[in-house]
Amino acid sequence: MKDPFFFGYSSLVNRKTHDYEQAHPAQITGWRRAWRRSPLRDLCYLTAVPDANCTIDGLIAAVPNSDWQALDIRERAYLRQDATHQVSHEVNHDPEVAIYAIKADAHLPPTPKNPILLSYLDVVVQGYLTEFGEEGVARFFDTTDGWHAPILNDRAKPVYPRAQSLSHAETALVDSYLTRYTET
Repeated sequence: MKDPFFFGYSSLVNRKTHDYEQAHPAQITGWRRAWRRSPLRDLCYLTAVPDANCTIDGLIAAVPNSDWQALDIRERAYLRQDATHQVSHEVNHDPEVAIYAIKADAHLPPTPKNPILLSYLDVVVQGYLTEFGEEGVARFFDTTDGWHAPILNDRAKPVYPRAQSLSHAETALVDSYLTRYTET
């Protein structure tokens, strides 16, 4: 029996945030990302929402021995759902693939009281840049809703527990896209 995989579309795209070694770039059809708040978190985080006309980039990774416990704890605000038939990848077999998304009736649009942590966004964009290059970063921003959410600049003292150091070029890239997508 082969190990199942997860499809990561936000911080799990950044390999520095996890220890799942058997990871591969992939795409999922029928979903898009959205900034949302949930009763389980005071801040906005990304979730996947159904969208039949959208395909998003991400990373799939094997979950050794089907041991979902650590990942389920990390993704505790999300529901693990089967996405096997929606994922395109280069793995040489057809593994079962799960996606984590906040339950449809358990998330709400961002408000001024529920900001996006810039340290979290930095981690996500760094992952997309590493895996998919600058074109992948552009696709990430294009296939994500909710950019009207407020941004909390916590770079000096990151609140996000898996925050990473970014190069000056990476920081400038995040800031450039953020300026473009948050201007109204």
